[in-house]
Amino acid sequence: MASKPFLAGRTCVITGAGSGIGRALAERMSGMGCPVAICDWDEVGLEETANGLDGEVFARKLDVSDRIATMSFVSDVKDWAPAPFGMYVNNAGVTVSQLAAEAATEDDDWVMNVNFWGVVHGTRAFLPILLEQGDGAIVNVSSIFGMIGWPAQSMYCASKHAVRGYTESLRHELRDTDIRVCTVHPGGIKTNIVKNARFHKDDLGNTDRTVLEKDFEKVTITSPRKAAKIIQTGVDKNKPRIMVGPDAVGLAAMLRFAPVKYFDVIKKGESRIRR
Repeated sequence: MASKPFLAGRTCVITGAGSGIGRALAERMSGMGCPVAICDWDEVGLEETANGLDGEVFARKLDVSDRIATMSFVSDVKDWAPAPFGMYVNNAGVTVSQLAAEAATEDDDWVMNVNFWGVVHGTRAFLPILLEQGDGAIVNVSSIFGMIGWPAQSMYCASKHAVRGYTESLRHELRDTDIRVCTVHPGGIKTNIVKNARFHKDDLGNTDRTVLEKDFEKVTITSPRKAAKIIQTGVDKNKPRIMVGPDAVGLAAMLRFAPVKYFDVIKKGESRIRR
């Protein structure tokens, strides 16, 4: 007889749940009998997600870069939770497309505050609850850009590398506990991150954001629903690093034999990729 998945029936908390991976993950966990606590800056998208869930749900508009607001959110979720906690997913993320030499400081701050400090705030707020409970999972969403660098995405890459380093350090700190710590590296996922991005110039010098949006659509080969399944399965199997999508798996393999010259390899196949 198969054992019950670790996360089934447990309370799951997901940031950035107003669309994309966050929404799909909320739907998947709710379908597994999990009470779900969700948050997002997009109040309309958040309400749509909440209305689409069949089980118990707690929803609140939240800017994850606000440490005090995050602490308040977590405290209220703790009081609400009708079942033991399964995982806290730091999923909220944003990006800006601009060259480093032309970067606007306020854009860099925006990306780092959401993508990195949002993860730190969520982890610091929730980890004491898991330590008191004795088990559970912290799941921090990085990116394949948390493994490589990419032109016009310097701050996004920096933030996602920071998430990776922070999460791996945390995992080593907790190695003698029953708390799972997972880093998620999605590849191209069909989400709204580019549509919601701040845009100045892309890696080919284009200043028309519709060009970037069309290019992004060409390389997004994994649906949010599929990504949610991979993440849930990875956490249940206690995988420390969860690669989401065949492009992420392929990149991880490439980095083993081209850890420095990976970009040269990618550029050689770029025309095929864009087609």
